Amino acid sequence: MPELPEVETVARTLRPQVQECLIEGAEVLRSGSLHPLSLPLATLAGRRIADVGRRGKLLLVHLAPPESGRTPEETAPDLLAVHLRMTGRLMVYAPGTPPGSHTRCVFDLRTPDGDRRRLFFDDTRAFGLVLAATPEILQAWDFWRELGPEPLEIGEREFAALLRSRGAALKAVLLDQKVIAGIGNIYADESLFQAGLDPRRKASSLSPAQSRCLLAALKDVLRRSIAQCGSSIRDYRDANGDVGAFQNSFAVYGRGGAACVRCGRPLQKIRVAGRATVCCPHCQK
Repeated sequence: MPELPEVETVARTLRPQVQECLIEGAEVLRSGSLHPLSLPLATLAGRRIADVGRRGKLLLVHLAPPESGRTPEETAPDLLAVHLRMTGRLMVYAPGTPPGSHTRCVFDLRTPDGDRRRLFFDDTRAFGLVLAATPEILQAWDFWRELGPEPLEIGEREFAALLRSRGAALKAVLLDQKVIAGIGNIYADESLFQAGLDPRRKASSLSPAQSRCLLAALKDVLRRSIAQCGSSIRDYRDANGDVGAFQNSFAVYGRGGAACVRCGRPLQKIRVAGRATVCCPHCQK
């Protein structure tokens, strides 16, 4: 957490606030929040933000090419990658706003109209990372280089081939960022539940029809979550400070606790790949 829908929502809500802004200055307030491979954040000064996007669970701030006047010898980053991890947030504040107790990086921005604003990377648990990178630096980062395909873009044949080659449990395979990017505990559970598949079942055991069903469920769950701005279980907020609403559709609750939305029977807690999962023993095969 945050997973693909939450990072996508942050990108969509941050984009209109920072796109075309000039980075006038950048500062790291906690050295451990800067990735070891990163260029100094000072190299971002004078660069304009071209776009904000996402790759897997990574938020990407794309930079416009350097303006004329910089010498070819100078190393110029092409983007700023932000790994939000568990509690990372990116939010824009008024000029002069002081950093908070959990602010790890500060970016001073100026809009094309001359207005100034501050972008803070806040991270309560301090697991998140920022990386000012060139293409060469990205390729040297194992996590980036080994990221699997995007679940909203992968086709049925490629997805089925990925599952056939894995003998691990279905949920463990979906959580593996080298297999498919962006899926975590929440959306693996929801997709397997919607597809009616036991998370403990071996990925390689799925029939072609079951593989298609799982991919359709995965895409449907992700798209519905993005439409509801993600899931706010505890810490997640988008770039406007708003919570997501998809968590309200996880299950129905009564006096007996969580129940299956299909058959009404009590859900069963199990563990797969060391993570807690809730499933229906009747509906999931």
